[in-house]
Amino acid sequence: MAQVRFIADLHFNHENCAFHRGFATAEDMNNHIIEQWNKVVHKKDVTYILGDITMQKSSGYELLDKLNGLKHVVLGNHDRRQDVPKLLNHVASVGGAIKYKKKYMLTHIPIHGNELKYRFSINIHGHVHANTIMGYEWDFLRGEDTEVIHPNYRNVSAENIDYTPKTLKELI
Repeated sequence: MAQVRFIADLHFNHENCAFHRGFATAEDMNNHIIEQWNKVVHKKDVTYILGDITMQKSSGYELLDKLNGLKHVVLGNHDRRQDVPKLLNHVASVGGAIKYKKKYMLTHIPIHGNELKYRFSINIHGHVHANTIMGYEWDFLRGEDTEVIHPNYRNVSAENIDYTPKTLKELI
């Protein structure tokens, strides 16, 4: 049975991003992403890439052809509108945000908390890389608010999920 998976912030061919992620070169990072992806994504699987495929250029899109499965893209802040026609040669669809299974919102940049409070249960997003969106929860033992990982956000930036697209079950 086909799986649906999620990942963001591939940043193919971006040397500075590769360096900050601990890779010697962008090529090493690209190859690692492709290897991790293809370990879990099969031919009939669907993967949502939640933005920032590259860093404001269309070179690197050809690497998408090395990734297994059907790919849908939510554009990120580093994906340029003028490159969408080229991108569509390598993916099934491109959008700005996607409502998924009624209660999930797929975006690149995390949406405002009021959207989660009134319209959606969980926002699956990228953009913040290794950072986590925090919230506060009342700690009855201490009698004060304690900072906790916000339960309504799931950050699927590549480095945050071991460069491996994740299923909804794995995220929830």
